[in-house]
Amino acid sequence: MESKEGARATPSRHEKSLGLLTMKFVGLLRGAEDGVLDLKAAADSLAVKQKRRIYDITNVLEGVGLIEKKNKNIIQWRGQRSVCSQTEELQQQVGRLKAQISQLEAAERELDQQRVSLEESIHELSHGPISSSYPSTPLPV
Repeated sequence: MESKEGARATPSRHEKSLGLLTMKFVGLLRGAEDGVLDLKAAADSLAVKQKRRIYDITNVLEGVGLIEKKNKNIIQWRGQRSVCSQTEELQQQVGRLKAQISQLEAAERELDQQRVSLEESIHELSHGPISSSYPSTPLPV
């Protein structure tokens, strides 16, 4: 019986098959001029025995709006932008969002400090020496 460590050292079926093929396919797509890729050439380049696997990948990418089919065997990255430029745009957007999160966290800390200060003031007013000199009788309703 193999140990769990030995089992993890060998790649899973997913890593050996469609997952790895998808990563290689996206690598070809990144290197394609103007984001245009011939699926037959991609299948040959990736030495895919079952061309259906390439079509499975393209159907998913098309379904999520990342590519569009130009002809039967030609696909193009949507919007004619390269994968690299989209990656840069996403990285910039992530940077902006991280900065916004930092600003919001700072604002939250400030509000928390103000809340604590107000709670302390309320406690002082209700339990301090001035309030204790007045009888605490309930107000008539």
